[in-house]
Amino acid sequence: MDDQPQLDDTASIRAFEQAMPLSERFPLTSALDIIRNSAQRFGDDAALTFLPTGARDEAVQTISYRELAARVMATANLLQESGVTHTDTVSIILPILPQSHPVILGSQAQAIANPINPLLEPGQIADIMRGAGARAVVCLAPSRHTDIWEKTMQAVEQVPDVHTVLAIALPGLTGEVPEPGLPDRDIRVVDYNEAVARQPSDALRSPRQFTGDEIAACFHTGGTTGHPKIARLTHGNMAYIGQLMQVVTAHMGRQTVICGLPLFHIFGVIIQGVAAFAVGYHIVLLTPSGFRNTEALRNLWHHVERFRVNSFATVPTVLTALSQMPVGSHDISSLTRINSGAAPLSPSFEESFERRFHLIVTNGYGMTETTSLITRPPDEQPAGSVGLRLPYSEVRIAEVEEDRITRDCLPGEPGAILVRGPQVFAGYVNETDNRGAFPEGDWFNTGDLGYLDEEGFLYLTGRSRDLIIRGGHNIDPALIEEALHAHPGVASAIAVGQPDAYAGELPMAFVVPSSGRETSEEALLAWCRSRINERAAVPKRIVFVKEMPVTAVGKVFRPALRERITGMVINETLQEAGLEATVESVRYDKTRGMEASLVCRDEQQHEAMRELLAPLPVNVSVHLSRPPGS
Repeated sequence: MDDQPQLDDTASIRAFEQAMPLSERFPLTSALDIIRNSAQRFGDDAALTFLPTGARDEAVQTISYRELAARVMATANLLQESGVTHTDTVSIILPILPQSHPVILGSQAQAIANPINPLLEPGQIADIMRGAGARAVVCLAPSRHTDIWEKTMQAVEQVPDVHTVLAIALPGLTGEVPEPGLPDRDIRVVDYNEAVARQPSDALRSPRQFTGDEIAACFHTGGTTGHPKIARLTHGNMAYIGQLMQVVTAHMGRQTVICGLPLFHIFGVIIQGVAAFAVGYHIVLLTPSGFRNTEALRNLWHHVERFRVNSFATVPTVLTALSQMPVGSHDISSLTRINSGAAPLSPSFEESFERRFHLIVTNGYGMTETTSLITRPPDEQPAGSVGLRLPYSEVRIAEVEEDRITRDCLPGEPGAILVRGPQVFAGYVNETDNRGAFPEGDWFNTGDLGYLDEEGFLYLTGRSRDLIIRGGHNIDPALIEEALHAHPGVASAIAVGQPDAYAGELPMAFVVPSSGRETSEEALLAWCRSRINERAAVPKRIVFVKEMPVTAVGKVFRPALRERITGMVINETLQEAGLEATVESVRYDKTRGMEASLVCRDEQQHEAMRELLAPLPVNVSVHLSRPPGS
């Protein structure tokens, strides 16, 4: 074990690159190579431990590194026996299970893995399966705890190319594997656990030589509107990240980490999967639903003590919840680091969290399209930064117009964040999604805004679509959120644009108050006026909420907040004018913007209502409701 961290400044990154070419530095070309290598190095040491419910001191299931490699190869052999070829796609619709990593890695070893969010609706799941070209599916057997089986089978009905369904049963979670149940479809349903146990597990039945540019996985990205964007990741992308982690974590030694992030998400699969296995970490799988399991989260400090956990990765919303959970008598001294991702973390909140729990909170940056990493945080990073670029990769800040880079930005000057390197994906499956994504060929436009300082540290300043535009004035939501997070009465704050007939948008914020603290809208607005120097950015309104809407991976779902404030503004505008209508729906569409549908019962008010709402930056449709029988 090295005593000192490596690659923690730009000079050491440059020296590392100049000392040896990438292909010599990192010769492995696939995740399977990494798993085989780790099985030889770590043998019977624990690779995975599964907590079924998150209860204190419950019985667990543990898988060694040797067993993990065997299950990966057995899974690949089962898929080969089932008629799945190297160019086929296997859609994987699973919660966090002991089988999840072997299924994902085994699917990559034989075909192309396609992890899918099991919380999506059947139509969305089917869209992703069709887009990825699924031929086989792995999912959970029927369970009274979840409707994954039912939704998967509904999706399979809409995907005619699927010929095999591998169902995973787990005692206490599911029932038995059922018959197909699809009329007029010749689909083979297989009990995964029984079938994989009969497969050879010491080698692949159909050995293949992996090349770094072959597609290993297809991950769906983005929100829940429109067709799904499906990113193609290569074997080389994953092998690079795994081998890089062996270098940058060498000074830490082998660790025990908690995985509460879903395994359809890039971070859970790569950083708490391939990369963790590459360095011999012991991964504690925190129940099928991860951090979403309230029992597991309530007992998190107990689990840290029980397994002597050294670190874990999570999202700001989980950190907010943990900040209000007392440690009590639990010994969490083994926990030295928490990595926060998915969204920028307030520096003031980060500092208070570190002081309270006596650990380091690091804030990195990446996305699906970059195999989860663009920058990584060193042991010491400036407040507000998300770290330094990876070796053999580049980060560029520039002004971009459509698919053309017009100018590079100076240090400290914000612009579009572009990246290129061995972790950047091979493009989207749908060619239309690639338009504008790669200006100047190999530079990927992340869609995020930020700047680099003189030392090469990257700072995020927002996402282009998250900007609040007040009368042509661009306002970064982070400016408002940072001010609010510094208030002791605020546990979480998200700023969005409130529709306004004059300015287009006005800044406002949704706030989750701190437990046991009392504050008011007037007090927080006054606080913001004293903290925010940019007058146009001072919020005009604060709305208190019990919790923020989040996606399945814990990111705050800003469209839902924009939809909520839009509905509130429409109702208030109508009430002030003495008009009556029902707001049936408010929906944000990526291409059409905010849309609202209203029902008016008074024909005389119908036209007045349309004229009143027309100046709002919302596509409003007003329908006249007629009495039954008219």
